[in-house]
Amino acid sequence: MPKTDGADEALNRVNTNSKPSDLRITDMRVAEIVGAPFTSALLKIYTNQGIVGLGEVRDGASATYALMLKSRLLGENPCDVDRLFRRIKQFGGHGRQGGGVSAVEIALWDLAGKAYGVPIYQMLGGKFRDKVRVYCDTDAEKPSGTETGKRLKERMSRGFTFLKMDLGLMQIAHVPGAVAAPAGALEGFRANPRGRGGALEERKARNLAYDVQNVQHPFTGLHFTEQGIDLLEQYIHEVREVIGYEIPLAIDHVGHISLQDGIRLSRRIEKYVPAWLEDVIPWQYTEQYRQLQEATTVPICTGEDIYLKEAFEPLLRSGGLSVIHPDLLTSGGILETKKIGDMAQDHGVAMAIHMAESPIAAMAAAHVATATENFMALEYHSADVDWWDDIVTGIPKPLVKDGFITVPDKPGLGIDDVVDEVIARHLQPGVTGIWQPTDHWDNEYSWDRTWS
Repeated sequence: MPKTDGADEALNRVNTNSKPSDLRITDMRVAEIVGAPFTSALLKIYTNQGIVGLGEVRDGASATYALMLKSRLLGENPCDVDRLFRRIKQFGGHGRQGGGVSAVEIALWDLAGKAYGVPIYQMLGGKFRDKVRVYCDTDAEKPSGTETGKRLKERMSRGFTFLKMDLGLMQIAHVPGAVAAPAGALEGFRANPRGRGGALEERKARNLAYDVQNVQHPFTGLHFTEQGIDLLEQYIHEVREVIGYEIPLAIDHVGHISLQDGIRLSRRIEKYVPAWLEDVIPWQYTEQYRQLQEATTVPICTGEDIYLKEAFEPLLRSGGLSVIHPDLLTSGGILETKKIGDMAQDHGVAMAIHMAESPIAAMAAAHVATATENFMALEYHSADVDWWDDIVTGIPKPLVKDGFITVPDKPGLGIDDVVDEVIARHLQPGVTGIWQPTDHWDNEYSWDRTWS
């Protein structure tokens, strides 16, 4: 028998009923869950060879953003990841609108890895690190910095070596004299615009709150008073007194305040050595970000709501950022985020990764982090969700151990499957089942070309 120089052995490692070139997409379905830690939609893309790709629509986004793409993918080979991404990327957008395209892109990479028997990070060029550092995000829901510091200290006892907390408007909005605001303006920020259904009056009230919270920062008329700034400085001072100064501590959720208030706050907290100050103003205001970063020694960070690498470029060129912070479920998925990280490195900017979803999104982000040199830390917002690790099978449990994720050498994302019994107990309100047929999306059609 002639020698094959290992070719037969290599083919035996390919997970296929025929061969990857004959792989075809046959179906797409979702499971809409809540509590891991927020709302999100898990995605499955099915194929003619029994291989299933996993993806996830971003927290707070509608599953419709992914399902509307189904008819544009049926019959295609999922291994053609970049070609299919270029076909569908026009249907994504900034913020949660990028969630559908990004979910599909991640599932395509999972399928390609499973078809060829290699982990995603290897298809991105290989490893820069064996373990991915995780930063533990902790909502500052306690009334004092000391109490929040104790929560953060508990995170440290579990092995986390990088932390993040809130510091901003909503911690002092209830204090008389802490915020200067037009009459009634703060009430709209205290209301919750999220939810489904309800009577017309309930919908109207929710829409009013939605409108208020979509007024961009320069136009709200909200300003921290000196008393307010004092309270915020006192809060982070108390936190540092508990956790010490050696561990990195990033700051988020400053609130709908102006560039000038962002400068005032950042200068007051410089002595507490924040790892970064995040999303102080909308990311679209490139020039204001430049002014903010030039006015403070605190590293300035943004990016979780930016879709596609070309939208990151003006901020990077401006010098307005020290850290970019894409979310794979908005930015365009795995390969796009790898490109964003590499572009940031060319500008001397580090990359952290935003992630507030299930282990599916966490593993997608971990593969990018493993394969990107200037990566700093990956967000983990589910430290208090006791069923988070039970959502999937096939990866180490706990996935986050001693503050790190170890990415396995298994094909694709490395996940075997989703545990239906677990997610069925955590469905979004109004959702009646999981992985239900989506045949009504099979023949959705429009002439999608954007030029003539």
